[in-house]
Amino acid sequence: MFKQFLSKLPRKSSSKPDSTSDPSGSSVVRSNSVKRMSSAVFPSSVVAGIEPLVPFKDVPTSEKLNLFVSKLSLCCVTFDFSDQTKNSLEKDVKRQTLLELLDFVSSSSSVRFTEPAILAMCKMSAVNLFRVFPPSYRERNDSDDNDPTFEPAWPHLQIVYDLLLKFITSPCLDAKLAKKYLDHGFILRLLELFDSEDPRERECLKTILHRVYGKFMVHRPFIRKAMSNIFYSFVFETTEKRGGGGIAELLEIFGSIVSGFALPLKEEHKIFLWRVLIPLHKAKSVGGYFHQLSYCVTQFIDKEPKLGSVVIKGLLKFWPVTNSQKEVMFLGEVEEIVEVMSLVEFQKVMVPLFLRIAACVNSCHFQVSERALFLWNNDQIVNLIAQNRQAILPIMFAALEKNAESHWNQSVLNLTLNVRKMFCEMDEALFMSCHARFQEDEAEQCSAEEKRKETWARLEKVASMKPVTGKTAVLVTPLATSIAC
Repeated sequence: MFKQFLSKLPRKSSSKPDSTSDPSGSSVVRSNSVKRMSSAVFPSSVVAGIEPLVPFKDVPTSEKLNLFVSKLSLCCVTFDFSDQTKNSLEKDVKRQTLLELLDFVSSSSSVRFTEPAILAMCKMSAVNLFRVFPPSYRERNDSDDNDPTFEPAWPHLQIVYDLLLKFITSPCLDAKLAKKYLDHGFILRLLELFDSEDPRERECLKTILHRVYGKFMVHRPFIRKAMSNIFYSFVFETTEKRGGGGIAELLEIFGSIVSGFALPLKEEHKIFLWRVLIPLHKAKSVGGYFHQLSYCVTQFIDKEPKLGSVVIKGLLKFWPVTNSQKEVMFLGEVEEIVEVMSLVEFQKVMVPLFLRIAACVNSCHFQVSERALFLWNNDQIVNLIAQNRQAILPIMFAALEKNAESHWNQSVLNLTLNVRKMFCEMDEALFMSCHARFQEDEAEQCSAEEKRKETWARLEKVASMKPVTGKTAVLVTPLATSIAC
């Protein structure tokens, strides 16, 4: 590897390098190792016979694309970055060459990229970027979510990503010509890289994939399908093994895609909402991508408001029972959805929705109770509640009364009293009716409790009077007392 780079370093003018001609007639530097590397990566007709370390400014315009291909060939050599002191000279040469390529692509506006140049760029990107992560890569880092693993080869990978992005977005790149090389296989390998633990790499991949989606219209259905398959795999196969890495970035891409959907929405897009976005809420690691997920869902509802009731039903289906932090997140998303729902769609789900909200108001976890009560700070939601108070107040009244009587948190208690006052001002007659019904229900419960205690007392008395014979079970007094209590 060291010889490969030394053979390409500039030499003194007094010593001319030995040269030979390739089948196409180009003059190439004699180096067996370089020939082996070049022929393995590029066809002989593509490898340009130009010294790769010559600056672009020192060659005529007609030869710049040949030099471009030659420099890309040089950058196909990869290094081991686990030891930063190893091959330091060659690493620096490659880094400088990558920076030259990046500057050339960024500043080039008149030179159209030819098919050999596109092929060389795709193969250089593939050699440097596409790699398989070890099986234990994620499991090793699952226990330390706040300390991501950074890729040691990032000094080179970052430039390669920037170069690929500039190349894809360059006006000199013809999409019809490039789609032959930036094909489905290339896109699938890019998607596999979202499994990287390095957030910097995932951010670069997000931008590149978004640009590919925007420029290559012919690939759009395939990209959506491939992303859906990743989500399906995550939700139904590898939720606990993978964690949420890469899902947030993919959802961010999809959020911008959804905003561009034409109306009316295709059935394919609605199926994606039902089968992918809603089930994504059930994952344990939903907190890592909840913001992006919520954005995608609200984009769908903005496009077609009738989907609001469908989403609410899905959230109620996957509502967390033992995870308070997820409950707080769900309540936040419910507020965003209900805020944009029409009255008709709201009425379809208001009963099951407020039964769940009432349970959250009574939660012993003060953050859950507090977040549920904050819904009454939203004017749009209060307006919907006021129009449907005949159905909602009877559901909420018992929860509010129990909170007002016995909740341990002062902030929750104050919010409960404010909501209670708000309902009273909405419809005092309905409020008093609910209050009377609540008192009746409480009296019935107390009566049922007294009857239950009396029944147990009679059973204990009968059991104590019955003579003990053989192995008959005996109801001892302490147990009887505790049961009676």
